[in-house]
Amino acid sequence: MQSAHLSRPAGRKIFGFPLQGFGLFTSLLLSFASALTTFCLTTMVAIFGLLVWNLGGHHAVNFADTYLYVGLPASLTVLAIALPYFLTQWVRAKLHS
Repeated sequence: MQSAHLSRPAGRKIFGFPLQGFGLFTSLLLSFASALTTFCLTTMVAIFGLLVWNLGGHHAVNFADTYLYVGLPASLTVLAIALPYFLTQWVRAKLHS
């Protein structure tokens, strides 16, 4: 019978989350989930920023622009970084197996 601490994957961790041993589907899922999370959070912050800007008496700005000019570029940037990183982790795991 194996204990739980013996079955943990070795390697680097971020906040207790292992960065090795991902399959292809998991790598793709993590990449797109991080991009979607970035899109939602940056768009939310931009909308609240425009809300404060408009309440300050400035010219009314279209809130829909936050999706195109803030959320989309931020999420594409994160996807461009996360996708190669997680796919590299997957390739390393395949080569070391």
